[in-house]
Amino acid sequence: MEPEPRGRCHESEPTEVSLDDDELVTRARAGDLEAYELLVARHTASAYRTAVLLGAGPDAEDVIQEAFVKGYRNLTRYRGQSSFRSWLLAIVANETRNLHRSRSRREGLVLRAAAANPESAASEDDAVGAVLAAERRAALVQALRLLPLKDREVIVCRFFLDLSEDETVSMLGVPRGTVKSRTSRALAKLRGLLDREVVRRG
Repeated sequence: MEPEPRGRCHESEPTEVSLDDDELVTRARAGDLEAYELLVARHTASAYRTAVLLGAGPDAEDVIQEAFVKGYRNLTRYRGQSSFRSWLLAIVANETRNLHRSRSRREGLVLRAAAANPESAASEDDAVGAVLAAERRAALVQALRLLPLKDREVIVCRFFLDLSEDETVSMLGVPRGTVKSRTSRALAKLRGLLDREVVRRG
């Protein structure tokens, strides 16, 4: 049994908030629900944005809730070989794929919603804010929606979620070489779509 931390544990205390993900996972595995709640709070924005950008539509909230439940049930499977964030987002991505299988006609609806209401999907970090910034946001989201799902996933991982190559490998469950080639191919397609949009508007 883990020793009790000094003082009263509460998520608002700096000592608790400053714990890294692996320490919180260890506590959650030992039955500390408050530790898992901190993990949920820490990664909700990334999880939501992942579901949104992969086309979860109005079911994005349900997708991430199911992903968090499955994450908790499967904490023993997290080995720490990748970041907890990428491990969790892999679950979110898988839940979104499951949604596509059952509700494929909804694919892309939330991408349009994200263009209309970007602050809900792009508030966590500067990298994503830069990618989705200003007048190119609508064109970028529209072009992203036109990409095949596998290409969209790698673009979302590398540039919208700002995951490292290693984290992307872990999240998508594909070899590093596939991530590299798919990223290059997807970027070329995305640039082509954006260039055509510029010409059309010009």
